[in-house]
Amino acid sequence: MTDKHDAPTSSPEGKPAAKKVEVDDDGEPSVVMVTGGSGLVGQAIKAYTDEKAAENETWIFLSSKDGDLRDRKETEAIFEKNKPTHVIHLAAKVGGLFANMAQKVEFYRENTLINDNIMECCRIHKVKKLVSMLSTCIFPDKTKYPIDETMLHDGPPHPSNEGYAYAKRLIDTMNRAYAEEYGCNFTAIIPTNIYGPHDNFSIQNGHVIPGLIHKCYLAKKNNTDFTIWGSGSPLRQFIYSLDLAELSVWVMREYHSPDPITLSVDESAEVPIKDVALAVAKAMKFEGKVVFDTEKADGQFKKTACNKKLRGFRPDYKFVSMEDGIQKSVDWFLENYETARK
Repeated sequence: MTDKHDAPTSSPEGKPAAKKVEVDDDGEPSVVMVTGGSGLVGQAIKAYTDEKAAENETWIFLSSKDGDLRDRKETEAIFEKNKPTHVIHLAAKVGGLFANMAQKVEFYRENTLINDNIMECCRIHKVKKLVSMLSTCIFPDKTKYPIDETMLHDGPPHPSNEGYAYAKRLIDTMNRAYAEEYGCNFTAIIPTNIYGPHDNFSIQNGHVIPGLIHKCYLAKKNNTDFTIWGSGSPLRQFIYSLDLAELSVWVMREYHSPDPITLSVDESAEVPIKDVALAVAKAMKFEGKVVFDTEKADGQFKKTACNKKLRGFRPDYKFVSMEDGIQKSVDWFLENYETARK
């Protein structure tokens, strides 16, 4: 094992010297444990590593049936059983707008318990690398665009999800603290809007693309209009889950800094919701009428994220196009309609 990133003896701000962050490149066998392994991103990582796992890597994908990560003893038992050398931490208590507004205490406490148990168990068990997943929704409510990794703590999050947001922000704070105090190689990824196979296709509680896919499916089946809430003008960046999976594995293997990294398509790939809806209709072979219900609110016009940091490391990475990603997602939904979350 070597130390690629020697910490300075003192920082410009006069902070205590950080310990050296140990980086594993010794070629020894790795056991990579993925929390939240049954969800959208976990299943994408599974699909990617089934094809592209390194020879010395064993992958373990946890689901809620493997134990309650809110409980310290159960979390410790999971670490004792699996003995991970690397952890990708995706598990979280998540929910829609109304759940976040009504249960701020639970969203804060449960996520804080989960994250604290995972991080401390990683330290105790000398895990070589921990990658945790954050979200662009935890950024300050009032900010300038595009947002980047340095702006995470520049102001309060939107009041509607402040319980969830502050719990997630603490991951970033503690990644640096664990690096400084214990030399732990902990970091975080910040994806933009994710979509793909194994998503939650609920029309009420799902995200934009899976919700539109399900809605378009029903419109085609029932021979009704495909109605989209709002004008379709808001802009969003979408990342296909298999792209996020590939980049998350790259972060685990190659990116060694406690500072988070945004995993997003380029700013030029930001698209209006109208284009997304029309791409869904095309992929579904829907030939009926597409209607935009402008009586419904549009929400925030844009939430542009900057991927300059990622491009510094991966300038030539080619993302799956929105059209191809939506076609793959529609095909998966149709093939797995009976069992898909909806």
